[in-house]
Amino acid sequence: MSLRKRIVWALGMGLLGAAGLALIYFGIVSLAESPQHALDYFWKDRWIVLPIILGFGIQTSLYTILKKRLFVPVSNTGPSGAMTGAGGTTSALAMVACCAHHVTDVLPILGLTAAAAFLAEYRTAFMYLGLGTTVVGIAIMLVILYRERRKAVEHQKACTAQAQSSVLEI
Repeated sequence: MSLRKRIVWALGMGLLGAAGLALIYFGIVSLAESPQHALDYFWKDRWIVLPIILGFGIQTSLYTILKKRLFVPVSNTGPSGAMTGAGGTTSALAMVACCAHHVTDVLPILGLTAAAAFLAEYRTAFMYLGLGTTVVGIAIMLVILYRERRKAVEHQKACTAQAQSSVLEI
């Protein structure tokens, strides 16, 4: 695969992840209230919602690089998949928490009134938790990529040295 295709693949998946999380946010808030309310809430909370969405896009891109082995031959992806799932789930839950109190008319039927009140009360804390989980996931994936790249460079140096010594023996 060419370098250009690998870059497009990684960026495309990152953009798709970020767009998906944004779609979940806008979709749920729009269903709970209205599209205008979703835009108002987004603008009000943009200082935390944008970093969450962008961070998840970066995390999705890094996960794609690891999983598809786009730039280095990765032998072990470690907890990157679990961290991507945890970050995305926590972020989505946090962003949905902002509008949970608007659906309290329906939640008593489901027995979830207390859950809605809890989520609405601690939505900012959940947003910070989601952002923190995403940052930890990004850091773990960067460490894995750095470690695997270092192993690949050392292996290449060893192969080059072995090839040079074989040529000298002949």
